[in-house]
Amino acid sequence: MASSSASSSCSLAISPRKLRYDLYSYSYKEDSNTPLVINVLASLIERSMARTQRIVKNCSSALSKAISTNIFDCREIPDMTIQSYLERIFRYTRAGPSVYVVAYVYIDRFCQNNSGFRINARNVHRLLITTIMVASKYVEDM
Repeated sequence: MASSSASSSCSLAISPRKLRYDLYSYSYKEDSNTPLVINVLASLIERSMARTQRIVKNCSSALSKAISTNIFDCREIPDMTIQSYLERIFRYTRAGPSVYVVAYVYIDRFCQNNSGFRINARNVHRLLITTIMVASKYVEDM
């Protein structure tokens, strides 16, 4: 699941002009496409998950068990790619593209401040919806 979506996001061509437009001028009425920022966020999260998989694979079994079990983890891995999950959140919440940038900043800061926490397939969906909700409150309620 993650390897096929990770390979598709590697071929993502990022246009700075399109990204800037999405962040500052995106309109739900005029644009029916998903903003580029959603694709970028999905790609960054998938890279982080791939890095976690490499760490777990290269570590001892005791350390990998400590990394892989977390109170934030789901019992079962959701059957939805990061890309499709973010697109679904975008479609139903109508949160602006800047919310997703702020959500990524929150994820990055959380991971930096909690060195034992690793993004993986069991916690990524919960982490995304939580940070997007908090970022939405911060960005759109100002």
